[in-house]
Amino acid sequence: MTESKDPGSSRGARPANEGSARLLVVEDEEHLAAGLKLNFELEGYVVDVGSDAREAARLLASHEAYSAIVLDVMLPDLDGFSLCRRIREAGNYTPVIMLTARSNHSDRVAGLEAGADDYMVKPFDLGELLARVGSALRRRRWEKTGQSEGVKEILRFGNAEVDLASHRASVRGEKIDLTRLEVDLLRYFSQNPSRTLSRRELLEKVWNLRGYSNTRSVDNFIARLRRYFERDPSYPVYFQSVRGVGYRFEPDPEKDGGERGES
Repeated sequence: MTESKDPGSSRGARPANEGSARLLVVEDEEHLAAGLKLNFELEGYVVDVGSDAREAARLLASHEAYSAIVLDVMLPDLDGFSLCRRIREAGNYTPVIMLTARSNHSDRVAGLEAGADDYMVKPFDLGELLARVGSALRRRRWEKTGQSEGVKEILRFGNAEVDLASHRASVRGEKIDLTRLEVDLLRYFSQNPSRTLSRRELLEKVWNLRGYSNTRSVDNFIARLRRYFERDPSYPVYFQSVRGVGYRFEPDPEKDGGERGES
């Protein structure tokens, strides 16, 4: 953390009594955890701190809902990737911002694939972390507002119906819970139907990774979508491969002439 606020500063602060959001900080470095707690509280948040995965699990079980989770990768009992994955597998889609001392792209990809919403490398700028938490909370509020008002972002193709806001899909009567990254990938495909998208473009637009040459993550996620939505994943009709380039989403393959892409 490269900046700490003066406790008397009111820059950006919000009164704690105006529907304060509750944050969970999972960080085993006591000094850093205390600094994050202090600065988040100065912003008007209610903050709980867990020093390891076990304590984080206890806190998650004891509170009805957190607004966001700030999660360190290097924990003493379980790495942050595994904890994030368990949180998602439990059906909890609270925004997760991961913190790590490791700056290589593969770690960031691992965090995003585990279900994290964002990823920051230590030492980080405090103002940027506050901004990213605020952005995650706004995005989450928009999703909840849309659901409560009956405003749905629905993607339909074949026998599938995907509610992009709630991260839930129905395929031939089977219910599927999707991760944020799976939803983001589906959303980008739906915004670019029948258009060939390179792996590099998908990494930049969906994963927010630039200059990253390893495209296996894209291939792995396409394989997931095929398992979810294709009747025969070996012969995909919706998520088609384009040799040497990338992938194409055909929401209406019959209209496209029924031509199948490569598997």
